Amino acid sequence: MAFNELNSVEHYIIHQLSGVNLNATLQEPKASYGNGVRWQYAPPSAIQRGVNEVMDETRLKAALTRLNPEIEQRPELADEVIYKLRAILITVNQVGLVKANEEFFKWLTGEKTMPFGENNRHVSVRLLDFDDLANNEYIVTNQYRVHNRETKIPDVVMLINGIPVVVGEAKTPIRPSISWLDGAHEVHDIYENSVPALFVPNILSFATEGKELYYGAIRTPLGFWSPWRMEGDDDALAKRLGLSEIGKELSHLLHPARLLDILQNFSLFTTNKKKQRIKVICRFQQYEGANKIVERVKAGRVKKGLIWHFQGSGKSLLMVFAAQKLRKSAELKSPTVIVLVDRTDLDTQISGTFNAADIPNVETTDSISDLQRLLERDTRKIIISMIYKFRDAKPNMNTRDNIIVLVDEAHRTQEGDLGRQMRAALPNAFLFGLTGTPVNKADKNTFWAFGAEEDTGGYLSRYTFHDSIRDNATLPLHFEPRLVDVHVDKDTIDKAFAEFKDSAALTDEEADALNRKSAKMAAFLKAPERVAKIVADIADHFKEKVEPHGFKAMIVTPDRYACVQYKEELDKHLPKEASKVVISTSANDSLEFKQKWGVDKGRQEKIVDEFNDANSDLQFIIVTAKLLTGFDAPILQTMYLDKSLKDHTLLQAVCRTNRLYPNKNFGRVVDYFGVFDDAAKALQFDEESIQRVISNLSELREKLPQAMRDALQHFEGVDRTLEGFEGLEAAQDAINNDEKKDAFAKDYKYLSKIWESLSPDNVLNLYDQDYKWLSQVFESVRPASDNIGKLLWFSLGAQTTKLIHENIHVGSVHHLDEFILDADVIEDIFNNPDPKKTKQLEKILIKRFKKHAGDPTFIKLSDRLEALRDKAEQGLITSIEFVKELCKLAKETVQAEKELAEAQQEKTPVAALTELFLELKTDQTPAVVGRIVEGIDKIVRVVRFPGWQSTSVGEREVQKALRRELLKYQLHKDQVLFERAYGYVKAYY
Repeated sequence: MAFNELNSVEHYIIHQLSGVNLNATLQEPKASYGNGVRWQYAPPSAIQRGVNEVMDETRLKAALTRLNPEIEQRPELADEVIYKLRAILITVNQVGLVKANEEFFKWLTGEKTMPFGENNRHVSVRLLDFDDLANNEYIVTNQYRVHNRETKIPDVVMLINGIPVVVGEAKTPIRPSISWLDGAHEVHDIYENSVPALFVPNILSFATEGKELYYGAIRTPLGFWSPWRMEGDDDALAKRLGLSEIGKELSHLLHPARLLDILQNFSLFTTNKKKQRIKVICRFQQYEGANKIVERVKAGRVKKGLIWHFQGSGKSLLMVFAAQKLRKSAELKSPTVIVLVDRTDLDTQISGTFNAADIPNVETTDSISDLQRLLERDTRKIIISMIYKFRDAKPNMNTRDNIIVLVDEAHRTQEGDLGRQMRAALPNAFLFGLTGTPVNKADKNTFWAFGAEEDTGGYLSRYTFHDSIRDNATLPLHFEPRLVDVHVDKDTIDKAFAEFKDSAALTDEEADALNRKSAKMAAFLKAPERVAKIVADIADHFKEKVEPHGFKAMIVTPDRYACVQYKEELDKHLPKEASKVVISTSANDSLEFKQKWGVDKGRQEKIVDEFNDANSDLQFIIVTAKLLTGFDAPILQTMYLDKSLKDHTLLQAVCRTNRLYPNKNFGRVVDYFGVFDDAAKALQFDEESIQRVISNLSELREKLPQAMRDALQHFEGVDRTLEGFEGLEAAQDAINNDEKKDAFAKDYKYLSKIWESLSPDNVLNLYDQDYKWLSQVFESVRPASDNIGKLLWFSLGAQTTKLIHENIHVGSVHHLDEFILDADVIEDIFNNPDPKKTKQLEKILIKRFKKHAGDPTFIKLSDRLEALRDKAEQGLITSIEFVKELCKLAKETVQAEKELAEAQQEKTPVAALTELFLELKTDQTPAVVGRIVEGIDKIVRVVRFPGWQSTSVGEREVQKALRRELLKYQLHKDQVLFERAYGYVKAYY
């Protein structure tokens, strides 16, 4: 038996979760039975529902009766609950998937009540039992057919008490270009849109090709789907492939207890910066870290812990999840959770995360007295405050032992007596420190304050830089030294100063005073000539390497006055609105300086929002100290660094650029100061791995020649000077099956990433012609966007795309256009099979099918061509049979085009619509068919544009226009009429 996604991956998932082996029998498999907290397999036929329904209402009704005493006494009440749940499923098209999922979530977590008690008293309704998990029924099934406007069949669906809470997609394990990403694409971009009702109760979805497992919540962009790891996994896991490793991760993530924990404690509905409602579920490091905090508090033995999770990997959310679970834990008897930060901007970020997620009972303290009052009054809430507010705190302010303190950026918060005062004020509290940077050898304080002897290496939970890169939680960082000739030459300055001292006949005291006042580093750094030279370089670098990709940048200068200097210089190269300075002012600053450059908290928030808006004119933020920590702007890709930073501050600053963002492959630090001249000195941490945080571009230059050789070796013997379709066909023939194409795609992807990172480095000039040629071949064999293989057949970078657009002179397109498809040509190919002509005919057919995309006749013809090509590649038919079948297909295509042209000629758009409305006319339909059709014709002609049918924006605008017109005649609720009318509009306009 051959390996495929059904028998190798889908059946493996079923076997791993339920113990049933679907490969062991050809007969209809029977359901598995078992008690306790485990998945049981049920074949699709055993799920009691129609194809238009997503829930097994028989099982749901039984669960409602089992879990709710009031419904057990009056079983008919279960129907009332089911009606409410059905209503949420039905409204998904109106309110959107996230809002429908949020409403269903409230039912799943037991937040909803019904008047089922005595005297119509409202009581909570339980759909699931979170206390005794064995009370729930766990079913896993496959090939779950669901019909909305079209029928979709997800590979794996998991139901708890008849409610589908997990959808999984399996992909083939044996084709290199197919990956988990293809399955995720199918779930996220196809199923969620085609059959949204299936995802209304969804906890999470997963995808795997048997090598990697990724999962995500509804509407989570594919770049933010996450892998699941297990405690104790190391980097070697990323290198191990095979079903057994995936099986472990699968069983761990989808264990009923863990799934229900994620549902109850690790799922949030929050509002993003665009004011859109989104769903967020935990990454595995947040799940592990938060649960370790909760378990330690429940155990009550060790009262502290240190959590190191690398910058950008989601510490703020970890704190939200931990606080939420601690507050919900009944055995902790309504604890107080205090979240402490050490500076105002972090206070804003943390409290913003809590508030946006609608976490109940959150208090943000504005003053020291507020914080003390809350503690003295024994407030049982989540309190967000700053550590300095413990200054002058009284001892034993609150001696309860169910107070939990979470200290953000723990390495910086033990300032003088503050840490001791906090401990004196809350003597029995649990103290957990969270840091995004590894702890410096010299920073013993943090280990003393938070590290427990019971924890290996002093860490309760650790998630390193390499872990976050491996799991795509953050991006790698590229370091680029610039303008070495303007780096500070301290020896020369010292020598010059000594000469100046002698020539000016200064005393030592006078020289020391002058040295303190004017020979500071900043004085050198702000030399106008130096600043002008650097800013000119920044402007050129930004235009070449940052702006074309749609990213933004930050400039870090020596001090506040340098920020102004850089801004004024940058305005000579870019529009004034392209950059803004973010600094604070002091009491000693002049009124003019304060008015022109001062940025208060409200103004800073507006600037940050504008910077995060991809469509705004603001492209640079210029800072010296602000926004180097606690600033989350994923669109920021490049930091231009001209300031001395060290240790934690340096690492935190450069990690502003490592956040995930569409089409962003790395963060970049351009170093004008020489911070990284001695990287080991700049990053003196006890973790060796941190020394490898920065990847130097010189390393990429060394890798380029080998990457180019690897990509070109797929075309040995091909004459790359040959132009036109002959040259292109020779290249395509060298990679003439899926295996060879996928291998080429893998090498080209690697080369392309290096190319994008180095561009516009002069070293690329040596390879320009070869790269151009490879890029054009890649484009010519890349599958259509709906023919997945997403991981290897990725979208090209901006520099590569630009290069292709500027150099499209492979003559294939023009030659193929001249190749007319008619009966004589087909007959000639049939009688005189010529490989080149056969290939041309294939390409012409593919072009014709794309031209008529969406037409059922041509979709069927396209599917037949694909099946024919597959047979030929697998050697299942002879070349003569292939030509024969291809010619038959071509004749049918010509005939289909002829019939389509005749049909379109017969009907004008208005005539076609009139015919439709007359056909669907009923007693209730207005008699003025002519006026309706005229109105539709008029409004559609206004909003349509060439090719609108193939764009989501075009389709959306035309649909809105059509609905508005039908609303005039109260026909907008007739879905059949709308769909038929829209189908005609799409065909005739």
